[in-house]
Amino acid sequence: LLCEDVNVDRFFPVLYPKASQLIVAFDEHVISNNFKFGVIYQKAGQTTEEEVFSNTEESLAFLEFLEFLGDRIQLQDFRGFRGGLDVTRGQTGTESVYTNFRGKEIMFHVSTKLPFTEGDAQQLQRKRHIGNDIVAIVFQDENTPFVPDMIASNFLHAYVVVQLAHGAIGETLYK
Repeated sequence: LLCEDVNVDRFFPVLYPKASQLIVAFDEHVISNNFKFGVIYQKAGQTTEEEVFSNTEESLAFLEFLEFLGDRIQLQDFRGFRGGLDVTRGQTGTESVYTNFRGKEIMFHVSTKLPFTEGDAQQLQRKRHIGNDIVAIVFQDENTPFVPDMIASNFLHAYVVVQLAHGAIGETLYK
């Protein structure tokens, strides 16, 4: 059942006291070429999880930032790394942002592109994906306080807060 090329009748357990530690150590060093990151759009003055997950409209600055991150892709029949998004029935929205950076596939779980459920203050459809990512990028049009505690998650460990800035000749910069 493990592999058709293996030709044995039976497997026997190997008893080794430190086996579980060795397996964990090996598992921590596995190199992955697929990554998923949350992207949260935080409008000026929004300070709660409910507020940021309820955003349905995107500013031009946020759309430009998404273009900077990667390519806007249609989820239907998408063939690359999908990061847990539904590519057959449309249950996780119709589009997302994806990139292949130096051979690493990255799918972004964009809060405004995940389904919005009317009457669901917590927006569990959106939180289900972003709350299970390890890293979230928080995009702000304007300087707004962000506290990691505002998003309840056992998995999110790193937040990258990005703000729009402009250079001396008006070019778009991010800080």
